[in-house]
Amino acid sequence: MRKIVLIGITLATFAGLAAAQIPTAGNVFVGYSYYNTNLSSSRGGLNGFEGTVEGKIIPWVGIVADFSANYGTQQFSVPIACPVGIGPCGPAIENFNVHVDNFLFGPRVSVSVGKFRPFAEGLLGVVHASTNGFGNDNSVSSGVGGGLDYHLIPLVAWRFQGDYLHSHLFNIAQNNVRVSTGIVVRF
Repeated sequence: MRKIVLIGITLATFAGLAAAQIPTAGNVFVGYSYYNTNLSSSRGGLNGFEGTVEGKIIPWVGIVADFSANYGTQQFSVPIACPVGIGPCGPAIENFNVHVDNFLFGPRVSVSVGKFRPFAEGLLGVVHASTNGFGNDNSVSSGVGGGLDYHLIPLVAWRFQGDYLHSHLFNIAQNNVRVSTGIVVRF
C-alpha cells in the first residue's frame, strides 16, 4: 500500500511540474511583411505576410515560432548557348517570379513600458525559395531582430518589427532585411 501511495504522490508531483512548463501566456501576430533580399545578382523587394506564435516561459522571456511568405520578381543571370564560331556570349538577365518561405524559431525577450512593449529576438530555422523557371533551393537561416508592440485595447496591440536574416540560396549568401507590421492578440 505504501508503494502505491508513494508512486501516486511522485506522479502527482511530476505532473504538476510538467504542467508548470506549459506556457500560460503569449501572443499571436499576423501582418504584412516586406522582404529585401539579394537572392539573385541584384537586390530586390518581395511583399507578403508574417505570422508568429509566442509562448511565455516567464513574463519577460518567450519562445517564438515565426513563419513568413514573400512573393515578387527577381533578376537572375541565365547562361545562353552561343553558335559555333561566334565570339564569347555573356549570360542573359531574365526576370523570374520568386516565392520565399522562412520557418524560424528562437527566444524573445520583452518588457512592458506603459502602452509599449519593446522586444528583441534571435531566430534559427530554414528558408525555402522557389522560382517559376530558375529552380528551387533550401538553406539554413538565422537572424536577429526586434520590434515594438503598441497596446490598443485589452489583449490587442499593433506591432512594428524588423529582422536581419542570413541565408545561402542558389550559391549566393543573402543578407536580408524583413520589416513587418500587423495585429497582435495576447492570450
